[in-house]
Amino acid sequence: MSPATYILGIVAALLAIAAIVELMRRRTLRERHAVWWLVGGILALIIAVFPQTLTWAARLLGVVAPTNLVFFVAIGLLFLVSLQYGAELTRIEDKMRHLAEQSAYHDDRLRQLESAQDDAPGRAAGDAAGDGDEAR
Repeated sequence: MSPATYILGIVAALLAIAAIVELMRRRTLRERHAVWWLVGGILALIIAVFPQTLTWAARLLGVVAPTNLVFFVAIGLLFLVSLQYGAELTRIEDKMRHLAEQSAYHDDRLRQLESAQDDAPGRAAGDAAGDGDEAR
């Protein structure tokens, strides 16, 4: 591995980790969503600093080309991120449905109370006006 490639790998991994930490600091990315991204960034940093680790892991797992192991791990991490976001989306959809149902119930109840309030003074005023009309 050439020194330029070695340095590029380390810089890219450090930039990825720094971006994740900055997003967490700005509260753009929550900690629970950042876990798998941090795992990927740390793995990339380890492989960038110790490239022989990738070759050793590929041999250990019986993978012919170490780059295939990188792609497999990257796809696995992306799968875990997608799975996490899918679970979060399901949880949010359930909460939205519950809130929409609750809002519809409250709107209906408010309409009922408003119509009951409008009917009560209207009847009393109508009764008084009706008595006056019958007397004439």
